Amino acid sequence: MEEKEELCFPQLSNLSCRKPSSSSLEVMTIRVVMSSIALLTVALNLLVIIAISHFRQLHTPTNILLLSLAVSDFLVGLLQMPVEIFRKTSCWFFGDYICFLCNFIPFIITSASIGDMVLISVDRYVAVCDPLRYSSRITERRVKVCVCLCWLCSVCYNTFILNNNFRHPGIHSSCYGECVVVLNFIEGTVDLVVTFIAPISAIIVLYVQVFAAAVTQARAQRSRVTAIRVKLSVSVTAKKSELKAAITLGVLVVVYLICFCPFFSLVLSGHSLLRTWFVSFVIFLFFFNSCLNPLIYTLFYPWFRKALRLIVTLQILQPGSSNAKILR
Repeated sequence: MEEKEELCFPQLSNLSCRKPSSSSLEVMTIRVVMSSIALLTVALNLLVIIAISHFRQLHTPTNILLLSLAVSDFLVGLLQMPVEIFRKTSCWFFGDYICFLCNFIPFIITSASIGDMVLISVDRYVAVCDPLRYSSRITERRVKVCVCLCWLCSVCYNTFILNNNFRHPGIHSSCYGECVVVLNFIEGTVDLVVTFIAPISAIIVLYVQVFAAAVTQARAQRSRVTAIRVKLSVSVTAKKSELKAAITLGVLVVVYLICFCPFFSLVLSGHSLLRTWFVSFVIFLFFFNSCLNPLIYTLFYPWFRKALRLIVTLQILQPGSSNAKILR
């Protein structure tokens, strides 16, 4: 009798999954930690979205990319984390199609986030390696089109890669009360290349060239005579500004790699032989990246701190607040 009470669907007997133990320390830890991270992720990324959307001075190509990244991080905290918490700590009672939808949306968010990182790397590459043509090549309109295409491609790609799971929902569930989506070998290989190997390689190659160009520029500046430096003070300041932005976004990319690489490595190697606590930690690290991004903005971007003060003190509700001078 006690064994039947532990089942998600007692009437199905051996076909039912077992309920996660509500008294388990691991389950309670997952609920508390993940719920806290989810709330913090939603709050911080919402502030980034409000700041960039509200203040006109922040409507720059680079910030539009950061806005898209903040939207994907916001959706991770609002949708992906709560669903993951529920799946890890409770039985699934909502059916196979809702299960597919709750997995399909996170796939889209993750792919869009990776696409945003690649676009940010391209933006910094052009800004540092070809600064004279940056303003003509990287415009707000082009960036908005690229962001829209990024999300559209993410939807189309994941519709294709998860087609088998959509046509046969629940086919990979080992018992009733479980919600899983599994890719076969071909789908998994394609997904690994498209969402991990290719974008990571592109990001690394672009940033290696960015910092190589930055080092070359720094050496050239040091070798110039004082008179020439004075004449070119405006361009030197611009280059320093672009380099600082590249370093800041470089930190963002490095943190992204630190958080995402273990997860994709886990997917590549499989986790059947790994300890449960390690798998949970890798998944937690994967989600935690969405919370870290706004904290990086706070540490490195004075404009975000100033915008944050205006938002928290409700000064953005005043007429004309969108025209406030955020950038120095």
